[in-house]
Formats: sequence, C-alpha cells, structure tokens
Amino acid sequence: MSPDVDQAQDLVYALAASPNFATDGVCFAAHQSGLHRSDDGGRTWRSLFDVLRLEALLSATSVALSPSFESDGAVFAGVPGGILRSMDGGKNWSTALLPPPPPFISALAVSPNYANDGIVFAGTMEDGIFRSGDRGAHWEAWNFGLLDLNVLCLSISPDLAHDETLYAGTDSGVFRSTNGGRAWRETGFPAEAAPVLSLAVSPMFARDGVLFAGTESCGLFYSEDRGQSWQRVAKRNIPRTVNVILLSPRFPQKPDILVLTNDALLVSRDGGRSWSKRGTRAELKAGTTSVVAPSGFGQRSRLLVGLADGRVLRV
Repeated sequence: MSPDVDQAQDLVYALAASPNFATDGVCFAAHQSGLHRSDDGGRTWRSLFDVLRLEALLSATSVALSPSFESDGAVFAGVPGGILRSMDGGKNWSTALLPPPPPFISALAVSPNYANDGIVFAGTMEDGIFRSGDRGAHWEAWNFGLLDLNVLCLSISPDLAHDETLYAGTDSGVFRSTNGGRAWRETGFPAEAAPVLSLAVSPMFARDGVLFAGTESCGLFYSEDRGQSWQRVAKRNIPRTVNVILLSPRFPQKPDILVLTNDALLVSRDGGRSWSKRGTRAELKAGTTSVVAPSGFGQRSRLLVGLADGRVLRV
C-alpha cells in the first residue's frame, strides 16, 4: 500500500482473488484510496492507480475479475461515476463513464461464460443496474421492472449461458431476472427483513435452486425454490448484519458456508445448522467489510478479510 495513505481512513470496500490463487497468489483490494494488488497472497500490496497520474485519490468501491483471469488478465473496478477496466492485470486502464450524476458502483459481477459472451454487470446506488456486453467497453442501464434502484449486491447463476438468471439485492428485497438482466421481478423475500447486503447462488443452482441472502439487521435467509419462498437461518448464531456470504465450490455435496458479520467470521460445515468462529475478536475489532476464501474454508486455509481501517488480514 502506498506509504502516504492514511490507513485509519482507508476503508476496504471489496476484495477479489485470482481463480488460480493457489499458484499465482494474486488478489485485489478496492479501497477508499484506490485499487491495490498483491502477488504474494495478501502479504504486501501496491497501488494500481498510480499509472493514472491523478491529482487526487480515486476511490475504488468494487472490484471483479474474469473467470479466465490467468489468460485474459481482465480486471474491473468501480469508481465514482464509472468503471475502469484493465486487460493486463492492472498495468493499464481504460475508463467507461456512466450517465451523470456520478453513480456509486456498489457491486460488479462477471459472467461465468465471460470468455465467450463478454458480459459484465454493475450495481449502483440510486441508478439501478448497468450491463456491458463488450467486456466493459460500453454500458447501458437494464432496469425494466427493477422497482428499487438502490442495488447493494449482485449474484449470477453459474449456468447463466442457459438459464439467464441473476439476482440483485436492494434496499427493499431481492429481485430476479430470468432473461439475462433485460427485465426484473420481485422475489418472495420478506420485505420486513430488507435491506439485503449480500447474495450467494449455489454452484448447483440449475439442479437445486438454492440461494442465500444476507441482511442488514435480520441475519441470513435461504431459498430452495429460486427465490419464491425464504426461510431464516440460525437466528441465534447470526442475529443481525451479514455483509458477505461464501459457499463451498462443492456445495451442497460439501455444505460449507462462510458468512461475514460486522465483527466476526462464521463457518458452517453442515449447511447452516451449526456455526463456529474463525479468527479472534481482537483481530476483527476494527470492523469487517469484505472477505474472500481463495483456498477454501479449511482450518489451514487462509482467508483474506478487509477491515474498515484499511488493513487486509490473512486469517
């Protein structure tokens, strides 16, 4: 991280790790001070926006990588008013501006079939969802039926190429599109439990129809019918805020779930029936904002956790 950044004021908005993290150790952190990259598993970081030669710091509010990052080097970063993209891992950048006033880019999601379709989605506060079909060069608003334009999170079906399904978590609930984002409908998510801060779709979604939603004040919910009905998970163990939800790549055969609350990392090995903590309260006392598990959830696997004071911990 650049030495002139005041870490105490440098919130980590989001983290992303290379699909080949086990071999390349590459990960990215979106900070108030910009976008940073690590090539050693999160031990050391360097700024990627220095090449832009800006007169002032440019915040990165979200970050996402191509599923084929190793070969295409595609990185997308949300910044005030637009989206930056790099096709070489962050060495060079191009800018796509969104219509004024400058929207806050709250979430980025890359198609699982990006190598073939070049599709990327961006969620914004107050301006809904934007879609790019040309690898981030141009964007257009896709908000038909989206009754709440305050989008807090996005999650895409692993089988997007066939089912065209994706979800948006908003201030008022969960919306679903089954035609690739062209039109949206409300799901059966209970309005009294909103806002929805995080979403996670099962890796076997085409078969099991399972997705999870994390809320600001009502804990964790799940649906087994593609969002038509919802149930609350483990109210006693996860009483309030859920900022991030991660599912095992082998879910539900290996039913591991990890959730990030404001001050704790909780792991379930049985699909949400019981939970245990990762990390210590002392480590996380600064307040947690984001987490990635590029090596899995095992006790010996390192998690990367972003904090409100600008640090990224290896837990």
